[in-house]
Amino acid sequence: MSPTFEFIETEVVDRVGWLRFARPPVNAFTREMALETREAIRWLATAPEVRVGVLGTAVEKYFSAGADLDAFVGIGGEGMRAWVANTHDMATLLREAPKPLLAAIRGTAVGGGLEMALHCDLRFAARGARFGQPEINIAFIPPIATTQALVRLIGRPASLRYLYEGRVHDAETALAMGLVDELVADADLEAHVQAYAVGLAAKPRRAMAAIRRTVTLGGGMSFAEGMALERDEAVALAEDPDFDEGVAAFLAKRKPVWRD
Repeated sequence: MSPTFEFIETEVVDRVGWLRFARPPVNAFTREMALETREAIRWLATAPEVRVGVLGTAVEKYFSAGADLDAFVGIGGEGMRAWVANTHDMATLLREAPKPLLAAIRGTAVGGGLEMALHCDLRFAARGARFGQPEINIAFIPPIATTQALVRLIGRPASLRYLYEGRVHDAETALAMGLVDELVADADLEAHVQAYAVGLAAKPRRAMAAIRRTVTLGGGMSFAEGMALERDEAVALAEDPDFDEGVAAFLAKRKPVWRD
């Protein structure tokens, strides 16, 4: 059974776990919602019944409006240190999750929710979605390890321009920038992402986790360190029965039967 939260909706459908932001009218993150989100991400990343995780929204016109700025009134340095400790926990949980994570982005996506989506493997967006990081307009930066995710995703010049300008972009522009990977008709978004996720859920779990670790974590290492991680993952997979099954099934020209 999926956990219950006040500001987050969760469900599991065919081994695909959905985490939907659910604080109408605009999914603005209070401290309480941010803490709930961390725990919901922890569930998504660790629940054995979830083979693929998806971030989405339960609010029709908003994926996320970012932080509820009332939470920042008088917050000060130490208060912000605590806020960022929580958001960095979210980023770590997302990046270290041993399973594919996807984002289904509908409506306006600015600030925190979009920042979390940047740590997912693939971002599917409704054609009517809008994207931005407007923190510069309140003399701030996006703090969910966003600066680090962006520079790895779209490169240094594009990241700097995007954050310097603080503009909101349409979905076509976001696709061209590399912020999202695929555009889908608004009405078809969740069904499309669910179908894609079900396909991933049918693949061998340990090999999927190894791919994610070597690309997501290895991409932040030196080349030599990344090769060492790749070697270790390959050695571990060679000891896994699914590898033997995959080789045997290929040679026998039959469909493999994975352990779980």
